[in-house]
Amino acid sequence: MYLTRVLQTRTRLLHRHLTQSATAAIEAILPADPETRLTYLDGFPRPQPAETINAIPRAESGSTISVRERKAGRIPGILFEQKDGQYGGNKRLISVQGSQIKKLVNAFGHSYFLSRLFYLQVKPQFDSDDIIEQVRVLPRLIHLHPSSDAVINVTFIRAPPSALLKVDVPLKFRGEDISPGLRKGAYLNIIKRTVKYLCPADIIPPYIDVDISEMDAGAKLVTGDLKVHPALKLIPSKDEPIVKIMGARIAAEPKKK
Repeated sequence: MYLTRVLQTRTRLLHRHLTQSATAAIEAILPADPETRLTYLDGFPRPQPAETINAIPRAESGSTISVRERKAGRIPGILFEQKDGQYGGNKRLISVQGSQIKKLVNAFGHSYFLSRLFYLQVKPQFDSDDIIEQVRVLPRLIHLHPSSDAVINVTFIRAPPSALLKVDVPLKFRGEDISPGLRKGAYLNIIKRTVKYLCPADIIPPYIDVDISEMDAGAKLVTGDLKVHPALKLIPSKDEPIVKIMGARIAAEPKKK
């Protein structure tokens, strides 16, 4: 009994510490004035205007319902609201049009689809003029069929201006054609293709530009070298490597006669 009470006390203290830490992190990132909206800065990538994804309510969940939805050309999904970094309340079961999601994922690519804001428009039926809910969202997860790579489930999270969202932001590399190391015969070793940031919803970057045009053989870039909006908070260590220019390949020596 004593041990149980000790563990419960420690758990409450840890939860309080984590909550205070999370609050401090939010206060450090978001503007002090709640009416102030963060904006993209010059020199950083900006997304195209958000597209609209159509959805209809779904009353039930389960594997049988999901199979039935997919046979009808729909993809089962869930819309959540984020709270303290976790999926919280305001949950809504939805179905989206399979053809539309397939088109968007193919157009943007998997990583870019998951780092892009959309408007989700929930209607009684896809062809209805009535709107139940229209909300800005971030795709959180997409589940793919293991053999066909078809999307079989999608999860969205609401993205109001006040939200701080963890996003795996894609990295876009440029400058390979003029990199001194690569021109000498070295080769490019890409270690990370995405990096996780805590992002205010209004300024989620579509990607991060990574310039390797001046990298020589043996050089590397780490997560702390990435240039991003100052309101973005890097989640992993700033010392994690993302790309290296490995030493020049050694040509095979001619065989001795």
